[in-house]
Amino acid sequence: MSATSPTTHADEAAQLVAAETLYRLAAALFGYPLAETQQALESGRLHDALAPAWQTLTGEPWPELPASPDLTALELGYMSTFVHGQRGKPRVPLVASAYHDLVGGQTPGNFLLNVQAFYRHFDLQPAQGDEGHADEPDHLVAMLEFSALLCHLEHQALLAGRDTAPYQRAQRDFIARYLGPFLTAIRERFNAEKLRILDPTLAHLIDVLPRWASKQQAALASRVGPCPPPRSASDHSDHEISPLWD
Repeated sequence: MSATSPTTHADEAAQLVAAETLYRLAAALFGYPLAETQQALESGRLHDALAPAWQTLTGEPWPELPASPDLTALELGYMSTFVHGQRGKPRVPLVASAYHDLVGGQTPGNFLLNVQAFYRHFDLQPAQGDEGHADEPDHLVAMLEFSALLCHLEHQALLAGRDTAPYQRAQRDFIARYLGPFLTAIRERFNAEKLRILDPTLAHLIDVLPRWASKQQAALASRVGPCPPPRSASDHSDHEISPLWD
């Protein structure tokens, strides 16, 4: 990594902290609604954490949005949008493999193996029991949490004076191949369903995250080069992909 001024390092660090914050807050919101989530929305604590991160990342203010009236309303909006639907299928699925265009002709198994290859490379183990989405590595929450981890690891490398490019390449590839298209698919499905019951903060995230992720991916590509063509999980091993991200 080429030498940069302290100001540039400080700016990079601020951007990484803000991106990690955005990913982690979005992951919490797209998880099943908890009483703590409703309280954070009602009290404004979530806005107070999200707004400065968004301002740092985009230069734009995060709007003041009303919270769901209570936890029951938050749960109803979430369930009606992401869990229930016609013939038992969610109106707006939160797993990428539920979108035919995202799988792109792969079998669902191969698609999941390709997603898991990113996690395995960074020594992440699948969650067990109630720890998380054990059988859904392509769940939006898992993808957002992974993206937050990559920002955290890059930030650590920056502070330690190590090369940050491996983490930038991993973020670039993960956004380009999985997270970015998935966020866009969610927004398109949500808009097509014309749902108005979802909590306003969640609805706004659905609207703005795809554009931000696209800009993030483009910025990373400008620093470490364009995303290479994907290879199927059966075509590579963890050893073979290591030079790309290490």
